[in-house]
Amino acid sequence: MLNRVILIGRLTRDPELRYTPAGVAVTQFTLAVDRPFTSQGGEREADFIPVVTWRQLAETCANYLRKGRLTAVEGRIQVRNYENNEGKRVYVTEVIADNVRFLESSRDGGNTNSGGTVREEPSFGGGGNGNRGNNNFSRNNQDPFSDDGKPIDISDDDLPF
Repeated sequence: MLNRVILIGRLTRDPELRYTPAGVAVTQFTLAVDRPFTSQGGEREADFIPVVTWRQLAETCANYLRKGRLTAVEGRIQVRNYENNEGKRVYVTEVIADNVRFLESSRDGGNTNSGGTVREEPSFGGGGNGNRGNNNFSRNNQDPFSDDGKPIDISDDDLPF
């Protein structure tokens, strides 16, 4: 069985960072994803999809994502339910993200496609927080894509072609 979803859209508001009583970071935000067709009136429609991130990924998203930023999210769909104050059962469908890619740079107001990827490593039995591929980005909160003006030293052996 397979439960994977990949979305590309824009944040409708800044992410909300909270912590569980156990101190685990959780971030919620909504992604506006354009539909591939227009309505009968010729207007473009969008779906507004709630996204949840956990642990280090949640903190990174809260620090670097902002309303309007173009973002790619990979994860799984989760449906949960609870009973509200009036005793009525409420169902919530959301995407639990384990990979978030920032598709626009925040420095230039969102006009380029340079960005970063942050992944949540699966944790089995707790304790796994993770960030594959961008450890410098999350540890010291520096932009790994900033140009410090120095040439990059790459040997021919490092090139894939």
